[in-house]
Order: sequence, then C-alpha cells, then structure tokens
Amino acid sequence: MEHTTLLLAIVIATALVFDFTNGFHDTANAMATTISTGALKPKMAVAMSAVLNLVGAFLSVEVAKTISGGIIDEKGIRTEVIFAALVGAILWNLLTWLLGLPSSSSHALFGGLIGAAVMSAGWSSVHGSTVVTKVLLPAAAAPIVAGIAALLATKLTYRFNRNTSEKATAKGYRAGQIASAGLVSLAHGTNDAQKTMGIITLALVTSGVLHPGSNPPLWVIVSAGMAIAMGTYIGGWRIIRTMGKGLTELRPPQGFAAQTGAATVILASSHIGFSLSTTQVCSGSVMGAGLGRKGGVVRWSTATRMVVAWCLTLPAAGLVGAGAEFLTKQGSWGIAAVAVLLIAGSGVIWSLSRRQPVDHTHVTNDEAEPAGVITTAIAAVSPPPTGVAVAATDLKATIQAPAPVAPADPPTPATV
Repeated sequence: MEHTTLLLAIVIATALVFDFTNGFHDTANAMATTISTGALKPKMAVAMSAVLNLVGAFLSVEVAKTISGGIIDEKGIRTEVIFAALVGAILWNLLTWLLGLPSSSSHALFGGLIGAAVMSAGWSSVHGSTVVTKVLLPAAAAPIVAGIAALLATKLTYRFNRNTSEKATAKGYRAGQIASAGLVSLAHGTNDAQKTMGIITLALVTSGVLHPGSNPPLWVIVSAGMAIAMGTYIGGWRIIRTMGKGLTELRPPQGFAAQTGAATVILASSHIGFSLSTTQVCSGSVMGAGLGRKGGVVRWSTATRMVVAWCLTLPAAGLVGAGAEFLTKQGSWGIAAVAVLLIAGSGVIWSLSRRQPVDHTHVTNDEAEPAGVITTAIAAVSPPPTGVAVAATDLKATIQAPAPVAPADPPTPATV
C-alpha cells in the first residue's frame, strides 16, 4: 500500500511538472503576436496570460473527461503507465522548446499515453475511434480552419479601413489585440490545463482512489491551474520569438485578427470536448494573418519545420513513453531508472539552452532567416507597400542607368 501511495504521489508531481512545461511551452500561443507588435511589454504580457490561464482552468472539465476516460481503457492500466507517458511528453516538450519549435504539448501527452498503454496492455487498451475523432481529425482540421478564418478576417479588416491610415487605427487595434490575447489565454487555460486534470484523475482511478468516470476533484483543478499559470509566467521566450517574428511580420490589425480567430476555435473545441492543440490553432492563425495582408508573406521554411515537428510529436513521444513503460515493468529499480533518465535528460536540455539564452530583453530582436524561394515568389506577385515599391523602383533605376563617362582628353599634338 505504501508503495502504491508513493508511486501515486510521484505521478501527480510529474503531471504537475508536465503542466508547468505546457505553460511556458504554449505562452507564445496567446502572447507572441501581442509582444511582436508592441501592444504589450513582454513581462506584462506573460503575467496577464498567467492569470487568465488560471481563471480558464475553472471554466470546464469536458476535455479532462475525454482524457481520463476516452483515449485509453482505464481497466487494467497501472499507475506506472501514466508515469511513463508523462516522461515522454515532458522530454518532447523540452526538446522542442530548446529548438524554438511551437509543437503540440497536447499531442506529446497523447503520444506518451498511447505508447505507454500499448507497451503495457497491447493495442486493445487504446480507443482508436476516440483517438481519430477527438485527436487526429481536429489536429488536421484546426490549423487550416483557424488559418482561413484569420486570413479572411485580416482581409476584411484592411478593406474596412482602406481609407484610414494605419497609424490612426493602430491604437485601437492594439487595445483590441490585448483583449483578444486575453481571450486566447482564457481559452488556453480552459483547454490545456484540463489535460493535466485528466491525467491526474486517470492516475487516481487506476490507483482505486476514484471510480471510473469521475470528474476531477477540486484540488486537482486548483493545482493544475496553478502549475500552468506559473509555467506561463516563466515565458517560453524561444517559441515566442519563433511565433512572433519567425513565421511572418505582423502588424496590429493582423495580430487582432489572428488572436480573435484562434480564441474562437479553441473555445468552441473546449465546449465540444475536443482536446485540441492550441499551438496548431494559433500557428495556423498567424500564418493566415500573414497571408491576409497585401504584400505580407510567410516564411515557409520555418513553417515547414513546424509541420514536421507536429507530425513527429505523437510517434516520438509514444516511443519514449513505450520505452519508459518497458523499464517501469521491471519493478522498483525500473521506475527509479526512468525518474533518473527524466531528470538527467531535462538537465542536459537546460544546459544546452544556456549556450544561447533567449529572454524578455531581446525576444523581439529581428533575427529572421533569409526569405526562401516560395517567399520570394509570393512577394513578387503581391506588391509591397508603396514606400517599399518606390524605393525598389529608384534602386532599379540606379542600377540600370549607365554610369557617366568622363570626356576624353584632347589629343596631344605630335612633336616635330
């Protein structure tokens, strides 16, 4: 009994660590565009997001119920399986944070959970239909839907204000951007904090503390909300830089359109019970907003790396979760070995991140990579703003104009 209680405590603590990494990994979803456009100072932005993440954690438990009783069969699943799943999710979160890639914390958790469950009890322990309908299909559709919504919203925004200077409307859009960023933070807490609630509830069910199908207890809701809020306040500055500057250059109207579209999609999915990737939704919105402005382009090389990370998240976290579960099946020494590997892996990733640290003091520095072939082609089709076009015309004329030729010296008379 003491062994079970200690293992349950370890699993709960590890789940809260995952929730903490989820917080700083996904801060960019709500605040990257707000920071990049200058609507809020970086530290103020993450503080606001942290508070609203905490509030959002209390608004619903539908996603938590999907995770605690929908993806895998609770019967026959040991508490060690959940521990192994969390190890896979945490290590993938930290690795993608190190690389500055906004991958999905949700899919890392699902991948780890599926991999560990399959290693423990076989494929029959996974509810395949739930995985397809509430994980895979939303993962494919969400960034596309959010991107199209943000693109149309951006086009409409610029159309409505075509006779007004951008400078005159910038203040209003910044205020709207702050409000929409708050809505995204609230939606993020409503969706992502529940995933940890679901995992802890699942651990309590597998340990016999709760009956199958139970809602998360109040202390679980409070602790999960606090953990994700603290992680959000730390700020995942590497991913904020990628989302805010690495994908596209955003202006206040675009930031407002992107965040409003993302918040709408996330809140709708939370109400339905879809465990959506807020990262994919917000990334799709940013790309859509980038394409919605005339002359705006998306850095497709960065976007491609993000999509590759999205595709690898489920299988990669699943493999780590399966490997961790293989060790935990060996007994107490295996559980201890997994804990040591988690701590050691986290320490190595942290030490590597200190070689080129990124924080709030230089997160908005423009260190964008050169435009690729696709970006250059899109820019050629969509003419840039007038000032840029005039400058380019002048430069072209300067290059094509023949250089002045100095008059030739008169011939020197021959000497007789």
